[in-house]
Formats: sequence, C-alpha cells, structure tokens
Amino acid sequence: MAVDYTVIVVYLAGMLAMGWWGMRRAKSKSDFLVAGRRLGPVMYSGTMAAIVLGGASTIGGVGLGYQYGLSGAWMVFTIGLGLLALSVFFSARIARLKVYTVSEMLDLRYGGRAGLISGVVMWAYTLMLAVTSTIAYATIFDVLFDMNRTLAIVLGGSIVVAYSTLGGMWSITLTDMVQFVVKTIGVLLLLLPIAVVKAGGFGAMKAKLPTEYFDPLGIGGETIFTYVLIYTFGMLIGQDIWQRVFTARGDRTAKWGGTVAGTYCLVYAVAGAVIGTAAKVLYPTLPSADTAFATIVKDELPVGVRGLVLAAALAAVMSTSSGALIACATVANNDIWSRLRGAVKRDTEDHDEVKGNRVFILVMGIAVICTAIALNNVVEALTVAYNLLVGGLLVPILGGLLWKRGTAHGALASVAVGGVAVIGLMAGYGILANEPVYYGLLLSLAAYVIVSLATPATDAAVLAAWRERLAGRDAEPLSEPVPVHQ
Repeated sequence: MAVDYTVIVVYLAGMLAMGWWGMRRAKSKSDFLVAGRRLGPVMYSGTMAAIVLGGASTIGGVGLGYQYGLSGAWMVFTIGLGLLALSVFFSARIARLKVYTVSEMLDLRYGGRAGLISGVVMWAYTLMLAVTSTIAYATIFDVLFDMNRTLAIVLGGSIVVAYSTLGGMWSITLTDMVQFVVKTIGVLLLLLPIAVVKAGGFGAMKAKLPTEYFDPLGIGGETIFTYVLIYTFGMLIGQDIWQRVFTARGDRTAKWGGTVAGTYCLVYAVAGAVIGTAAKVLYPTLPSADTAFATIVKDELPVGVRGLVLAAALAAVMSTSSGALIACATVANNDIWSRLRGAVKRDTEDHDEVKGNRVFILVMGIAVICTAIALNNVVEALTVAYNLLVGGLLVPILGGLLWKRGTAHGALASVAVGGVAVIGLMAGYGILANEPVYYGLLLSLAAYVIVSLATPATDAAVLAAWRERLAGRDAEPLSEPVPVHQ
C-alpha cells in the first residue's frame, strides 16, 4: 500500500498548495466568493461537474448499482437532468443578476422582504450538505489507513476548511478542476473498464444476475419521481449550485459550460451503476451496498491505480464539501449576519469583506466538522436538507423567475407554509417517506398563488429594476478588467 499512500498524500498536499495559491488571487469580495465572475467554459464546466458529483454520487451511486443494477443510475442521472435544465433555461439570467446568494435574488425580485427567512432555510440546507459530505471522509480514510472515524472526519474536514478559508472560491475552483480530472481518470477511465473485465464482461454479468438488474426502471417509478422532485429541482435552486453559476464569465459560458457539465453527469451516473452491478457479480453478499465501491477498489485494482481511484473518491467528497462550505458561509454572512447587523444598527464601520468572509468560512467549517462527528444517520440528514430546500424555496424562486404576478407576501407565505408542512409531514410519515416533499411542495405552491393574488402586485419600480438586472444592465461592475481564463 506504500505506493497508494504516496498517491493520496501527494494529492492532499496539492489541495493545500492550491489553497495557498488561491489566497494570493482573492483580493476582493467578488474574487473570494465568486472567483471574480470570470471563469471560462473549460474551468466552469469542470468545476460545476465536480461540485454536483460528490461522495453520494460516487460511493452512493455505486451502492445503488450494487443494490438495483443499471436502474441505480437514476439518482445521479436526475442530478444531471437538473443541471441541464438549470443551464439551458435559467443560468444566463441568473448570471446576469450579478448577486452573491439566492436570497439576494429574492430581495431584488420581491422588493427586499424575503431574504432573511429564505436565507435561514438555505443556510440549513447548505450546512447539512457540508456535514454529510464531511462524514464521508470516515469511509474513505478507514479504507486507506484503518483510521478512527472521528480522526478521519477531522483530518479530511480540516484540509477542506484550510484551502477554502485561504483562497475562497479561487482556491475551490482550482482544487475542483484538479478533482474533476482525478475523478474522470480514476472512475471513468480506470475503475469502470477494470470492474467490467473482472466481472467477466457484460455477457457474464447478465448470466449471473437477475433480469431486473438490467431493467432501466427496475428501481421503481415512484422512486424515480421522488429523485426528480428532490434532486432535479434541487439543482435549480441550491445556493451551492447558483454560486458556481455566478462565477461564469458570461451568458454563453453559463449556458453551454453547464450543459457540458450536465451531460458529463449523465455519463457518470451510468458508469457508477455499471461498476455497482459488476461489484454485485464479484461480491454477491456484501453486508452493505455502500461498501461496494471501497471493496472493489481495495480488492480488484492494482497498486498505484488503487491509490488514484481512492483519490478520485476523496476528490468527489472534497469538491461537494468545499462547495457546500463556502455556500453555507456566504449565506450566513450575507443573508443572515449582515441583515442582523443592519437591524441593530451596527453596520456603521468599514470592514474588510474578504477577511470577514474568510472568518465565516473558518467558523462554519468548525461547526460542520463538530456536527459531522456528532451525527450518525447521513441519509436522514441529507433528506431533511433537500426536503426543506425543495418544499420551502422551489416555488418562490421559480415563481419569481417565471410569474410576474408573484408578490413578496406570496413568497414569504410559500416559504413558511412549505417549510412547516415538510417538517410536520416528516414527523408524521417518517423522514425517509416520499409524502413530505410531495404534499409540502403542493401546499407551498397553493400558498404562493393564493396569497400573491390576494395581495397588491409588486411595485412597478421594483419589477422594472428586476428586469434591468435580468437583462444585464444596472449590475454590479467587475472590480478589475476581465482576462480570458479557460
């Protein structure tokens, strides 16, 4: 394992070096939070694919393939569909707004009265997303070094917090690009063909497994529909995803770069399911489907390649973790703390915005690590996060983009009714049930439409300013000339 350990250590050291390099580039708030809004199509595509394909998509995607066969691809596939929908239909308009958070977009659209409550919901979502990604370090480091769970979480989490705190989005962009390359080589070009060959090829796999393992809908229609609601729609509105859209150099980069990233996700989804199916042939009686990835890597890959593939799994976890962390800190600072400071009239002194955001990433990072150590059930935590996100924020965000009659009162009612309904329904039906997000989303939509129609329309001046921003006019100027970065 010495060669494998060396590969991993070099990779981790490289992540910290990228953080240090990114620190030298983060000179302004725009640099630190959205990489100066100047990423070209290559870097934008790679980093967008990296953030959406995390540990759940890699380790969890292989586990679903082990459990259900090819239809196990649906979870990651719906993530790719969501990214495609976001890129084709919304990303250009989102990028032109030149904001930093989803809540800022809601304030622009509805007149400055929806940001705080939506910020709290978005903060809870990004926090739990970062926590669940951080917990995954325990699985990977246990395979690598037989390491204690708490120590593994502290080690992996500390590396992510360090490079994210140093350089903000510039560091995260650079590390995500490296992670994208590592994942592509490790999972698609190495693990996928090796797993299929070790399992005897597709013919042998079909001969050894039940036919339902090769049914594209074998996982069940209701499960697929739930994945669409949670993951496809979740991609449309998550702060972690929008913050990457804000890094695009222009409309075309956001649209076509995101389309390339979404297509890559579809390929990655199928690859994970095929690897899991091959693992089922090789290890038909594993105690848990989630161990399929680590088992096939540990037992079937040659020295050196094994280290690279485990580095790919580590890259998948780190990319999602760092993206969720900076999103969590941005929301906490811009949408919650800054508003509270304004409410108590403490915002009278100039302050270093880069330093302030750096402090928030550090504080949120420590909170994420501590929560990850204390938390046990990752699936339930992630389900709560996505249910709150979709049930509480999907309607007012898409409504604001698509329906000019929507009002601030309607948006607030939608967030409150949808959020409370989802929480209550999860208490009644169970956290992992499908009904909470179904009914919560319907109640959120009803509240939005009814209250919006029952209250005065949004002020014409607010809507005019909103349309100007959507058109790319009256927007925040860039802090420096825009170089070409590919």
